[in-house]
Amino acid sequence: MLLQTTSACAALGFLHYDQLVKRGIFPLKDENYLTSGFLDTPVDWISRLKKGANLKHLPSFMRSTDPQDTMFNYNNDSANQALKCKNLIFNTFDDLEGQVLEGIKTKIPNLCTIGPLSLLCQQSNLQDFGSSLWEEDTSCLTWLDKRSPNSVIYVNYGSLAILTKARLEEFAWGLANSKQYFLWVIRNDLISGESRILSDDYVEEIRERGLVIGWCPQEKVLKHPSVGGFLTHCGWNSTLESITEGVPMVCWPFFADQQTNCFYACEEWGIGAKIGEGELKRGRIEEVVREMMVGEKGNTIREKTMKWKEKSTRCYYTWWFISQ
Repeated sequence: MLLQTTSACAALGFLHYDQLVKRGIFPLKDENYLTSGFLDTPVDWISRLKKGANLKHLPSFMRSTDPQDTMFNYNNDSANQALKCKNLIFNTFDDLEGQVLEGIKTKIPNLCTIGPLSLLCQQSNLQDFGSSLWEEDTSCLTWLDKRSPNSVIYVNYGSLAILTKARLEEFAWGLANSKQYFLWVIRNDLISGESRILSDDYVEEIRERGLVIGWCPQEKVLKHPSVGGFLTHCGWNSTLESITEGVPMVCWPFFADQQTNCFYACEEWGIGAKIGEGELKRGRIEEVVREMMVGEKGNTIREKTMKWKEKSTRCYYTWWFISQ
């Protein structure tokens, strides 16, 4: 039995990495294919993948010109090994990814969905064990207590993403210019080799609206009533935690399965708004954050996310009852 830690939609992509080789798509002929529009090529040959999916929506390790690319070949080999297992377990629920799961069943018939695991941990008191890769700062919860309901956007790029100084500045001023309250997690290693990340001018600009910390207890933050949005890299744990707490997402996928999760979050489940592809601009960040927090589109996304929260809770309790 194999526990798959990505989403089912991303796993479906990984299971077709071998087809990228057979169809001559991987490796890319040259790096110009990354910017020439080639990644907009439709992927209509993967059964049960959402209609409208393009190459850019598949897990990003296929974006390489190197036939020996370590991550592509590792994930391709892992997918082929998964085909040998007797049962594949997913941290997801049927209402969310049922169609994709049917596609995976054509390759691996025996599937078991036991998610969202975050709900299982909450109900089983397993959260006391902790799974964070970083030391959590809980002082942010006191800061959140002073904010109005749904007034704060929580910003976290996950445990592994690395930004350039230029990109971080665009994010910083996009958040500041949105004039919204925000809680921003900036890890010590978010920018490689930088000892000072934010300028004194910026710190003064956001003094009344923003709180910047090194790490936080994410599930408690997402559960807090003042949090009304989540600017995220769309890692699968973060995506599921956002769904189970009914928090809509502003999506900026970084790598791996995050592109696929973002595509489904925005285009299939209706729980997210994507910042965009290519060069990052503070004006776009400002626009999407403000629309999510105080705009009509944000209200629509929030309503859809709350419906998915209800479905995730119902699926969990159904699974729990059957297991007793």
